[in-house]
Amino acid sequence: MVAAYADPGAARPVILVVEDDFDTRRMMATMLAPLGEVRTACDGEEALELLLDERPDLIVTDVMMPKLDGFELSRFLKADPALSRIPILVVTARNLPRDVVEGINAGARYYMTKPFSPHELVQKARRALER
Repeated sequence: MVAAYADPGAARPVILVVEDDFDTRRMMATMLAPLGEVRTACDGEEALELLLDERPDLIVTDVMMPKLDGFELSRFLKADPALSRIPILVVTARNLPRDVVEGINAGARYYMTKPFSPHELVQKARRALER
């Protein structure tokens, strides 16, 4: 159970979904909405702009996006002490073992490949929020 649900008056966790495909972004936001307040960005640059105003409790990001990809976003976050503790869940079509290693080395706590199981996405997001 996500800690925010233990106290009805507590603030809900904020989840930032970063995905360039509109339909996938909307689908993931809908799946994750029961876990917290979902914000969305269409690429890594937009995500960084959102991070100026609000610190999410979890970032769910694609890798292959225009402007700033998910691995670059992860490396940027992990290099910034103010942002480095935000857990990152990568959801991508890049499924080779070297891609998984690159994602983990970039700072991802979890790595999932597309197509993905909605149940697995929610479970991994819940686990990341509980830590």
